Amino acid sequence: MKRLVIIGGGYGGIKILSGLLDQPLSEDIQITVVDRNPFRSLKTEFYTIAAGTVADQDVRVEFPDDKRVQYVFNEIMKIDTDKEQILFEDPEATIPYDYLVIGVGCEDNYHGIPGAEEFTESVQTFTKARHTGVAIGNLKAYGKVSVVGAGLSGIEVASEIRESRPDLNIRLLDRGNTVLKAFDSKIQNYVEDWFVKNDVDVIHNSIVEYVEKDGVCNNGICHINDVTIWTAGVQPNRLVRELPFEKDNQDKLIVNEFYQVPEKQNIYVVGDCASSEYSPSAQLAGLQGEQIADVLLAVLKDKEPKKPKPLKLKGTLGSLGKSDGFGNMAKTPMTGFLPRLAKSGVLWLNKRH
Repeated sequence: MKRLVIIGGGYGGIKILSGLLDQPLSEDIQITVVDRNPFRSLKTEFYTIAAGTVADQDVRVEFPDDKRVQYVFNEIMKIDTDKEQILFEDPEATIPYDYLVIGVGCEDNYHGIPGAEEFTESVQTFTKARHTGVAIGNLKAYGKVSVVGAGLSGIEVASEIRESRPDLNIRLLDRGNTVLKAFDSKIQNYVEDWFVKNDVDVIHNSIVEYVEKDGVCNNGICHINDVTIWTAGVQPNRLVRELPFEKDNQDKLIVNEFYQVPEKQNIYVVGDCASSEYSPSAQLAGLQGEQIADVLLAVLKDKEPKKPKPLKLKGTLGSLGKSDGFGNMAKTPMTGFLPRLAKSGVLWLNKRH
């Protein structure tokens, strides 16, 4: 029996699973998927749950129903790579593996800032996004919200909350001179203008010193607010950071050309947990997942896998509410309704495939 365990049913994990199930498999291959939730959750849409513009059921998708795969819905305590097993709080629930795929995603990086973890909301997990949505939804009129971080997540969170709650006072704390520092200046200027027109206060060159229950201290000035949302950086899941393998300067696992951990080549890594020249994204994880599925199909058949081809990303899309957006499409910066429509199309595909 060849026991393959996939931990994490996100964009990368599901592409691997789908790629395997699309092919005839030998009866001696046992596939187990481990996830904390009994459904797939579309993380790129968590900002809509936080803002209350979409019901959480709209970002949930059922896992494939196939007799060749079994599912375990539980919180993993540890990956024991010496004994090759997955450990849970209940010792009886241990799952051994012969081949392991790690796709457990990322979590917030608080950079050691006092109070940040204790007093901020998050959109990094389904549960946390729901908690954030309750906090925003329960605010009284003219409540104050601070979003820390002006990358893609922070922009989408702040703009969606503005569309959902026009009565709220929204502040966006940006570490740089402009929002979305990884994007073209055309997009940066467009988004800056959108925030001005929609009365979102953007504070540049912010250095958050500490966070309290009712406020954020930035450059010696304490901004009083009711809810603080943290979108100021991520790091690989703690399960990955605890592994005894070589990592890059962002604590991501170094992998070879087949997405294998060089020290343990029966372990494959996908998405936010794998060191890459590209920034983390659902698109990147999905493309990696497709390639890992091809590699595993060969390995499980005791064949030599073909070297994966270089990845070709199609661009990045972002939203400014439900009818406006931005993105790099075919390497061309675009703004307005078209990139927002394209983002909706990507969501439609993710729900149905």
